[in-house]
Amino acid sequence: MRIAKKHSHLNGEEWLLVHEKDTYRELLDVIKAIDAEKCRTKVSKEKQMKGRLLFSPKDLNAEFDSRLSSLGWESKRYSYYIAHNYDQTEVMINLSLEEQKQYLLDQGAEVIFSYNQTDHVKDTIAIEVQFGKYAFVAYDLFVKHLLFYTGRIINVGIEILPTKAMQREMSSGIAYYEGEVYNILRHGRNNPPVPLLIIGVEPK
Repeated sequence: MRIAKKHSHLNGEEWLLVHEKDTYRELLDVIKAIDAEKCRTKVSKEKQMKGRLLFSPKDLNAEFDSRLSSLGWESKRYSYYIAHNYDQTEVMINLSLEEQKQYLLDQGAEVIFSYNQTDHVKDTIAIEVQFGKYAFVAYDLFVKHLLFYTGRIINVGIEILPTKAMQREMSSGIAYYEGEVYNILRHGRNNPPVPLLIIGVEPK
């Protein structure tokens, strides 16, 4: 595959180039090594594309998972307790998990445990490979990466998406690079408040 487009939000790519250049290069090499055409295995059942051979999100994700895992990228979980108002959130965001629980108990508030998980974390970088529906990408960009960043697990989040050109060769409803970058730009320069690098990939 090739990287067709990139968008650096809050200096996400610049941080990588300064602080984790080798790890960033490792990811770029993984992308280049993937043969997308081998993942063109899904026979469409949709009316407009019936019988066409499309790129399979499942196979593409499996390729990325296998290659990244072999290089030491690991799944990581961030656990937390739910705050019930803004004041509680301000206090709890800097507390350990057990301290969060005790704080809620002391407040007489309901104690609700939750967590988020990301598949690929290494050297304070999180990667989400997203060949799925639009809602999953929005959750990655505006919730998951932000939680891991404010939880001090990562310093930058990377989102890998198909370009519009590649998305045309996939099932309907798949998110694509251009649309998701536009969604970020519409929110202004500082939202979401986490350094990100969004990468648009497509077949060579």
